[in-house]
Amino acid sequence: MLDTVQLNPPAVLKEMAEATKAIGFTMGSDMQTGSLLRTLAASKPTGTLLELGTGTGLGTAWILDGMGPQTRLISVDRDERAPAIARKFLGSDPRVTFLTMDGAQFLSSMRQQGRNFDFIFADTWPGKFKQLEDALALLAPGGFYIIDDLLFQTSWEEERPRLVHRLISTLEQRQDLRITKLNWSTGLIVATKFS
Repeated sequence: MLDTVQLNPPAVLKEMAEATKAIGFTMGSDMQTGSLLRTLAASKPTGTLLELGTGTGLGTAWILDGMGPQTRLISVDRDERAPAIARKFLGSDPRVTFLTMDGAQFLSSMRQQGRNFDFIFADTWPGKFKQLEDALALLAPGGFYIIDDLLFQTSWEEERPRLVHRLISTLEQRQDLRITKLNWSTGLIVATKFS
């Protein structure tokens, strides 16, 4: 079995990848992560999904490709430049709402409102290295919490390996989660809220 062939990417992904390359954005989700996101999104046919860190929308495209007509996605990014690509190619889809907002403020706001999400893809610092507790408090029982970029990369700043180690250790110790660590793609953890 080859896990990088016959992934059947969303039709719009090629154009989005070209637009992403044109602006020099290098932090988009890869094809393997996208394929996993699509599969997990498909398991929530009437769910409310959250993506923290829209980027140019490469991960967003995969998530939408797995979503049913009743599923809703909120994608949050503090920047406007990179997410403009996501809005251009995906903004006409009524299932997705793009928000330009600091992720930490968004998480705090949602927690104050008592919101829950069935799927949280934390692809930025808020919800992963910052405000982890807020993100996990928003996760509905049976919901998925997904993080990537956990395998060492030479481009990492000096503090990043320590942060990754602390994050993994924290998730391993939580009694309310069941986690699977994947030494695959960019390094992922998929967690499910147990209680």
